[in-house]
Amino acid sequence: MTAEAIKACCAELYANDWMRLLVGDSFHPGGLPLTERLGQLLGLDERSRVLDLASGPGASALHLARSFGCRVIGVDYSSTNVARAREQAEREGLLHRVDFVKSDAEQLSALDDEFFDVVLCECAYCTFPNKYSAAAAIARVLVPGGRFGLSDLTRNGGLPPEFDGLVGWIACIADAQPVASYVAGLQAVGLTIDHVEVHDGALVELIDQVRGRLLSAELVTKIQDVELPRGVDLQRAKQIARSAAEAVKAGTLGYSLIIATKPAC
Repeated sequence: MTAEAIKACCAELYANDWMRLLVGDSFHPGGLPLTERLGQLLGLDERSRVLDLASGPGASALHLARSFGCRVIGVDYSSTNVARAREQAEREGLLHRVDFVKSDAEQLSALDDEFFDVVLCECAYCTFPNKYSAAAAIARVLVPGGRFGLSDLTRNGGLPPEFDGLVGWIACIADAQPVASYVAGLQAVGLTIDHVEVHDGALVELIDQVRGRLLSAELVTKIQDVELPRGVDLQRAKQIARSAAEAVKAGTLGYSLIIATKPAC
């Protein structure tokens, strides 16, 4: 499957209401408290111009604007997510500080060079087929001295065969990297690493949440005869969640925050 097809399939599924049912509004381990922790590490304030990559339905972007008073642009590959995020921003009266646009996070061709003080990406970088291109785009749009905050799945060693193919990409696992690989990729585009923080516990909590909600979803589909979205296989999803939990216990999967800076000169 091509990189474009992978991105389109992932975007379609993550825009589906079933995904919100399974993982909540934030779509990443740790939820909004971990988003706020990332904002603190990045030093956000009311002067900050922030880019939220793969912003989904906008929960993180809106939370950062509320909590820190910053201006945020969220970009997402899904036009459905962009529309929903804008609607939520309007409902919350935050359109003067938050906007959302459809864009490919690996290119960011619609965004100006050296414009953002901060770029952040939560639990999505690992799904980008071309991580070097994404890192280069991030470095391009950051102002000198600007900072990048990454929170993402980490992987050390091989994974069970059920993570092969598209399902592994959608589960944000197939191309998760060791922390050292993320660090090397960011350094390759000129960013310097300031801080790394491990949050494996947040991943355990999210997996437990997903496993519980999968059981509830299975019960609802049986009782109410609800049709699942295209490509959703609850039995396979349950197996993936079970295998993911075992991988975390074994130390194969984890979750970390990484803070990097674009040199000032």
